[in-house]
Amino acid sequence: MSTDYQRARQDLGRRLRELRVESPDGRLTGTELAHRLGWTQSKVSKLENGRQTPTVDDLRAWADATGHPAAFGELRARLRGFESQIRSWRRQLAAGHRPVQDSWNAVIFESRTVHEWENSLVPGFLQTADYARAIFVGHSALQHSPPDMEDAVRARVKRQEWLYRPGKRLNLLVWEGALWTRVCPADVLAAQLDRLIGVVGMDTVRLGIVPLDAKLSLNPANAFCILDDRLVAVEDWHAELWLDDAETIALYRRVWDTFAESAVFGAEAQQVIARVRRSLKV
Repeated sequence: MSTDYQRARQDLGRRLRELRVESPDGRLTGTELAHRLGWTQSKVSKLENGRQTPTVDDLRAWADATGHPAAFGELRARLRGFESQIRSWRRQLAAGHRPVQDSWNAVIFESRTVHEWENSLVPGFLQTADYARAIFVGHSALQHSPPDMEDAVRARVKRQEWLYRPGKRLNLLVWEGALWTRVCPADVLAAQLDRLIGVVGMDTVRLGIVPLDAKLSLNPANAFCILDDRLVAVEDWHAELWLDDAETIALYRRVWDTFAESAVFGAEAQQVIARVRRSLKV
């Protein structure tokens, strides 16, 4: 978890404690507040010490129970402030993968230029329907999310319409290791690699492959996507980070530029993809 996120959660916890201690009915103990709310005392303690993220309903209940209903707006604003950066998969996927894909598509379609680095999978922008389906099946099982595979696949494939709109530009770097990742049957992967080979040379796409034997100045760490100069999205197992401060965006752009120095493009990129494709023997 990021330091900034944890600090914001701890600050919110201190504010919650202030409201409890300064209750108009007199100072409440944690045990007394837990009894009023019907919670365990450990939940009150975790929220006050920044070890658990409250829900909006938690904050409303806390404000009312401590006698400070007018403080709810402030508490909700604090929560929104740091949740805009750390977007929990548990919460995002509560209604399935389709809503997440729709939301991401809306952000993408507002963008003109995308710089993406992918180190483990073929990027969603260029996934075939069968490849995307395999990804969603695996992540649905991991996150225990509703199995809305077909709706999610259609939403992800719809994103590719962006590539055919005037003025759009996708600058994509993929580590060769991502091409070898067997997250789907061999025939599905073969078709996916054929799709990548066909993308090389598109007017709106600049696809670079970083070969496994390329000299790297940085380790091929987590994937990320930069939208114009306004947002960086970074995926982790527990959450998706949306980062919009200029310094962080500039940092990720330097990372992308560094990987680009090790990448091959055009015919050389096609040769790397084709080499992996031949290994499948399907």
